[in-house]
Amino acid sequence: MNLKDYIADVPDFPEKGIIFRDISPLMADGEAYQHATNEIVAYAKEKGAEMIVGPEARGFIVGCPVAYEMGIGFAPARKKGKLPRETVEVNYGLEYGSDTLQLHKDAIKKGQKVLVCDDLLATGGTIASTIKLIESLGGEVVGTAFIVELKDLHGRDKIEGYDILTLVEY
Repeated sequence: MNLKDYIADVPDFPEKGIIFRDISPLMADGEAYQHATNEIVAYAKEKGAEMIVGPEARGFIVGCPVAYEMGIGFAPARKKGKLPRETVEVNYGLEYGSDTLQLHKDAIKKGQKVLVCDDLLATGGTIASTIKLIESLGGEVVGTAFIVELKDLHGRDKIEGYDILTLVEY
């Protein structure tokens, strides 16, 4: 299945000169969404993942069905102020500014094998920050998985040394 057929290009969003790669059509098509999820599940099993972490918000859309299919847990990496209990946090740069991610302090067990899932690998800032949160809690990041990778933004450079699965490259 060619997943590019299910990704819409939105020019000049969120600002002029940017082409937004929208996975909404992929999610709207049950067969395509299932195919993408199954590809990531196979990778997660190969890596021995025991927990899935996804950054807000599209990481939830990608990571939750993977965790469900594997019968393992999912932990959300959320923007500051969204988690109700004690957290760890990291500030990071985005393509269009900066933000803060938080993870509950009890989300990851020491030594737990974690797969990070998100819709898109762009500059790598969000994923590098998610990895820092996991490792600060003693988790072992066994891999990262994305539906889309924007190769020209060199996101791999920020997560060098970590295994990466991407289903579609631009």
